[in-house]
Amino acid sequence: MVSEKIIGIDLGATNIRGAVVDNEAISAITSRRIHTKGTEEEVLEDVYSLVDALIKDEVKAIGIGVPSVVDVKKGIVYDVVHIPSWKEVHLKELLENRYHIPAFVNNDANCFALGEYYFGKGKGVDNMIGLTIGTGVGAGIIVNKQLYAGANCGAGEFGMVDYLDQNYEYYCSGSFFQNVYGLNGEQVFKDAQKGDAHALKLYCEMGTHLGNAIKMIMYTCDPELIILGGSVSLAFDLFQETMWQRIKTFAFTKSIDRLQIKTSELENAGIFGAAALYYDAAK
Repeated sequence: MVSEKIIGIDLGATNIRGAVVDNEAISAITSRRIHTKGTEEEVLEDVYSLVDALIKDEVKAIGIGVPSVVDVKKGIVYDVVHIPSWKEVHLKELLENRYHIPAFVNNDANCFALGEYYFGKGKGVDNMIGLTIGTGVGAGIIVNKQLYAGANCGAGEFGMVDYLDQNYEYYCSGSFFQNVYGLNGEQVFKDAQKGDAHALKLYCEMGTHLGNAIKMIMYTCDPELIILGGSVSLAFDLFQETMWQRIKTFAFTKSIDRLQIKTSELENAGIFGAAALYYDAAK
């Protein structure tokens, strides 16, 4: 990677965070509160305020990850989660017209995968999945050293695949405990940490479902590495045994032997990944 200063921005449900990324280095994080219920223009002003605080003459580009479907080529975001007014925002065009440098826009899960690939545990691999498991399930796919987003930026929506009577997200995310048993996921996690037998059993059950999801990912993408991120990955030790039990029923034994599953340790992966959109586009 050539040393170039790129602004990386992670647009969340309530806050927007950003920093200047220069190869492996990152500036102090700048954060702004998002007017979640505001108009399209009010939310744009929140974005501009953040970029204004970070922009410098030597900055080469802006990358931004957004929780939505994205037209990657045109940089248009649609139906942004938790921001009702952002139905169709031509974000790339708006940023480029204002700051006169290239802007790159993509889904936040794709940015997570890119962040891990360029700056985290994905360094040096050719094919990997960045799998985010929180209240939902999202993923970014790296194929032959480059992000694969699909024709409509919909690649990697493994959580939406039909599974049992619902879909994988219903059974594999942090919402599993509420969805299936009507229990608060945070409380189940606390109880499991204390050794509560029922809570531990629930995590084992979730691990079984996640193992089935990973088998499906293996059949479709055949990755050499899967990196887990999101809040549920913090409980990895509680579900990894049953997860691997299901993975080991995969039909092709060599694939099982070669597959690595790791948890993310990269701080600010979304910001790093948003900046990495620039590097990915330059390939």
